[in-house]
Amino acid sequence: MHALRVARATAQAADLSGRVLCHELRSDDGRVALPKGRVLDDADSLRALDLPWTELHLLALDADDVHEDDAGNRIANGVAGEGASVRPQSGGHWPIVADCRGVLTIDTDRLERINQLDGPCVYSLYDGQVVEAGEIVARAKIVPFAINRRVLADVESILRDPPGAVNVRRFGSQRVAALVQETMGERAITRFRDAVTEKIRWFGSSLGSLEVTPPRVEAIADAFAAAGRGADIVLVAGTKAMDLLDPTFAALDQIGARMVSQGVPAHPGSLLWLAEWNGTRIVGMPTCGLFAQATVFDLVIARLMTGEHLGRKELARLGHGGFLTRDMAFRLPAYRAAGERGAVE
Repeated sequence: MHALRVARATAQAADLSGRVLCHELRSDDGRVALPKGRVLDDADSLRALDLPWTELHLLALDADDVHEDDAGNRIANGVAGEGASVRPQSGGHWPIVADCRGVLTIDTDRLERINQLDGPCVYSLYDGQVVEAGEIVARAKIVPFAINRRVLADVESILRDPPGAVNVRRFGSQRVAALVQETMGERAITRFRDAVTEKIRWFGSSLGSLEVTPPRVEAIADAFAAAGRGADIVLVAGTKAMDLLDPTFAALDQIGARMVSQGVPAHPGSLLWLAEWNGTRIVGMPTCGLFAQATVFDLVIARLMTGEHLGRKELARLGHGGFLTRDMAFRLPAYRAAGERGAVE
């Protein structure tokens, strides 16, 4: 494509037809008569000659150029993966929205490769962010009104396998149980049950059994057997995470559970631990996360509720953005109004 400058004094309709208008034209009443980016047809060209202007800036498209109307739509539909869809063009960009409540998953490597090319532009919310159905999670656009056909082919090649770079993992119906040590006290256990029930319900699931056990290895092992029967996730409260001699850890060894990570690089909630036992995820909740306060537990439980199996690598990545100040509350599930969630600075 190449730029054209047309002076009013010498302009003819034939000079304008088939060209891309680089700036909007307004009528005498100030309304937009012809928007920028429009490919002018014969009627548009005659209309333009009746509007007030002194000089027009146009683009002449070459045979290998693809206008943004086609290129932007193709790129947006290529970017939108599972759980995401494309809405009609608005303001020069194509919104990509979440089809469901879930966890946003961005292939940042492929997004970077696309944005290094000349012309296409794709931007999104943060990877791992909790999003609502209908929320705009990304946008695609073409910066210069058109791109070369070879660039469009490169973008589509980047997005081909696997398809999509913006996905939303839906929260599934997970079977959740809980295990608490009786040393927490009846009042704290009640508060814990209420807080966890509220959170799990938000994901579309419900809290099943809650086992209360004395702080003895055999008793805790038996409680794991009861709580874990048929459960996808078991939440554990009342453990002293920094005490390696806490009976909970001995009970985990006794039942054959595997510790995935003891601690997560985030605050508050860095003492959270995660173990696996016969396909069941066991989450040790830090004291600060037992009730309504927003902690790393809320990041972890959101991903587990999609059915994702987190390993050490995935937990380690939570360090980036893991400083959960009030300004980071947008990353967390909106169990309540933002001002009530209890995030700390």
